[in-house]
Amino acid sequence: MNDMITIDNYLESHYIHRSNWLRAAVLGANDGIISVSSLAIGVAAASTTRDPILLATVAGLVAGALSMAAGEYVSVSSQTDIEKADIEREKEELEAMPEEEMKILAEIYVRRGLKKETALQVAKELTAADALSTHIRDELGINEISQAKPIQAAVASGAAFTAGGLLPLLVVIFAPVSYMAYFLYGFTILFLTSLGAIAAKTGGSGIMKAVIRIVVWGTIAMGLSALVGYFFGVKV
Repeated sequence: MNDMITIDNYLESHYIHRSNWLRAAVLGANDGIISVSSLAIGVAAASTTRDPILLATVAGLVAGALSMAAGEYVSVSSQTDIEKADIEREKEELEAMPEEEMKILAEIYVRRGLKKETALQVAKELTAADALSTHIRDELGINEISQAKPIQAAVASGAAFTAGGLLPLLVVIFAPVSYMAYFLYGFTILFLTSLGAIAAKTGGSGIMKAVIRIVVWGTIAMGLSALVGYFFGVKV
C-alpha cells in the first residue's frame, strides 16, 4: 500500500495531470481578457462617453462567459459520446471474439517494443485481470488523464472567462474616457503577460515563449477591433 501511495504521488507531480483543467482555464481567461478588451476598445474608438463603453463591456462579459461555458460543455460532451460509443463497441468485440482481441492487444505491445512472446504473455495476464479496462487504455487510448470531463471543462472555462473579463471591465470603470483605448491596450498587454507567465509556470513550459504567443495574438485582436471602431466613424 505504501508503495502504491508513493507511485500515485509521483504520478500526480507530473504536469500532464493538469492538462484538462489548465487548457480550459487558460483558454477561458485568455478569451475573457482579449474578447472583452477588444470589444471595449472598438466601442471606445467610436465613443466620447463612458456609458456605452461600460454597457458593451458588461454585455460582452456576461454573454462571453455563458457562451464559453456552453460551448466547452457541448464540445467536450461530444468527445464523451464518442468515447462511450467506442467503449460499448469494444465490449461487444470482447464478447464476440476474445481471441482476436487478445492478438490485437499483443500486436500493440509488439509495436511498442516487446518481443512477440513477451507481448502475448502480457496481453494474457492483463486480459485475465481486466480485459475491458486494458483495451480501453491500450487500444482506444482512453485514460484518466485524457478522458473528457464536460462539467469540469465548462465550469473552468466559464469561471476563467469571467475572471479574465473582469480585468478590462475595471479599466473601463476607472480609466479616463479620452484615453480609454490606450489604457485598455496597455493594461490588457500587462494582463496577458501575467496570464502567459502563470500558465507556463503551472504547465512547466517556457515562460517567454508563452508570453510572446499570447501577447502577439492579443495585440492583433485589439488592433483589428480598434480599426473597426474608427472605420465605423460614429461618435456616441
